[in-house]
Amino acid sequence: MADLVIRDADVVDGTGAPAYRADVVVADGRIVSIVKEAAAAGCQRPSATRELDAEGLVLSPGFIDMHAHSDLALLRDQDHSAKAAQGVTLEVIGQDGLSYAPVDDRTLAEVRRAITGWNGHGDDIDFDWRSVGEYLDRLDRGIAVNAAYLIPQGTVRALAVGWEDREATPQELDRMRQLVAEGLEQGAVGMSSGLTYTPGMYAKDAELTELCRVVAQYGGYYCPHHRSYGAGALQAYEEMVALTREADCPLHLAHATMNFGVNMGRAPELLSLLDDALAAGADISLDTYPYTPGCTTLVALLPSWASEGGPEEILRRLTDDKTAERIRHDLEVVGADGCHGVPVEWDTIEISGVTDPALQAYVGRTVEDSAALRGEAPWVTARRLLVEDRLGPTILQHVGHEENVQAIMRHRVHTGGSDGILQGAKPHPRAYGTFPHYLGRYVRELGVLSLEECVAHLTGRPAARLRLPDRGVVREGYRADLVLFDPATVAAGATFDQPRTLPTGIPHVLIDGRFVIEDGRRTDVLAGRAVRRTPV
Repeated sequence: MADLVIRDADVVDGTGAPAYRADVVVADGRIVSIVKEAAAAGCQRPSATRELDAEGLVLSPGFIDMHAHSDLALLRDQDHSAKAAQGVTLEVIGQDGLSYAPVDDRTLAEVRRAITGWNGHGDDIDFDWRSVGEYLDRLDRGIAVNAAYLIPQGTVRALAVGWEDREATPQELDRMRQLVAEGLEQGAVGMSSGLTYTPGMYAKDAELTELCRVVAQYGGYYCPHHRSYGAGALQAYEEMVALTREADCPLHLAHATMNFGVNMGRAPELLSLLDDALAAGADISLDTYPYTPGCTTLVALLPSWASEGGPEEILRRLTDDKTAERIRHDLEVVGADGCHGVPVEWDTIEISGVTDPALQAYVGRTVEDSAALRGEAPWVTARRLLVEDRLGPTILQHVGHEENVQAIMRHRVHTGGSDGILQGAKPHPRAYGTFPHYLGRYVRELGVLSLEECVAHLTGRPAARLRLPDRGVVREGYRADLVLFDPATVAAGATFDQPRTLPTGIPHVLIDGRFVIEDGRRTDVLAGRAVRRTPV
């Protein structure tokens, strides 16, 4: 007898096809039968050890978060309701060119310092891996949701070249090619870059193209956080399209936004660029989050020259008055490349988290507001935070435009990604709310997408990009990674004031046919595993 039959569900199958009523039967972690209009047909209905009445609920594939920063959270927090309660059954981690494999002892220590704001110090983690394969094996011991991994190009460069702003030697480039190939052989699905973060930003296009050739050989994809989301955004998108066409490598644009005042209303220009490339044969997809503010670390805003050499060199420069004044000038007057070529507006920079509890009073305030309370210039406050918290502060950057957000999410190659940083006292609500916010706000309330379109954006389309042969669609023989939600009530509970509030209207989530969320509550099931690249 089957394990479970889900009766009278309104199935939205992830392909974009119209919804239909059906009984869905699950056994041994897979969908074994779909009986359409079972009740109306009057036929003998399928039976199972357990029956779940899904009247009034939509049954869809589990949501795939194409841009997640849960690299350590999956190991630290076995509950992980931030994602499980949203209906997320698979996260893609290793984003923005910096993560924890492949590393050696030196690089691991450097990376831990560099991305403390994303993932915490990691003092509570046993870093018992060094290679990509060993990290994926660690995930296989049991995690809340599935995870796929992108090889982080910045970490690879740190391992082969270091944190200096220079071209790689031929021998170093060969070493990077080797590291990327090994990571893909061990199960990574592609490669990421953070081209406004050190040391990845120091790679020229020729270097990136060579690494993308390796990615393409293994059937992976390239996922860049490109060189500008501000003053040079369109040129940065063009650069990524051109170099991946040269490498014949699939391209997935990370958090594909058009931010800052210079890009208000310019989403159609980006979409035109993508349409032209797609018409010419390019293989392109993208992800976005359904919010206007961005989220990163405060140190990421600094000019690249100030970040050369790694975290200790950054701190040394910040404590030198003459060098700190040069940093301020680049930030406030010139427009630092770390701030996307736009002069920083301190009233848009909200501190969302710090690692030192003594600095907690800054959280939830903009840098400008905190500076005014202290009677000092904003840069003085920002510099103090960076030094005293040892580069730890995370920020919300209120620079987005709703019309751009909506235009981009309508595009046919769009997928959903939270870009959710789970650290800090006041994280961006997208970490806890992205997927129900799409369904509640942009489907039910605004009608920007139909329900069937939106589910396809969040399930079938990302599964196709990841080349997953048996996920992302409600189909017989596919894995039973499923979510049941109420289309009339599903909504993000998370807000900017209460960012860790769980969503409503998602009573059940299954991974491999096992309930991860049941009757709206997290179970103790750890059904998640590493999802490795499908060999070409």
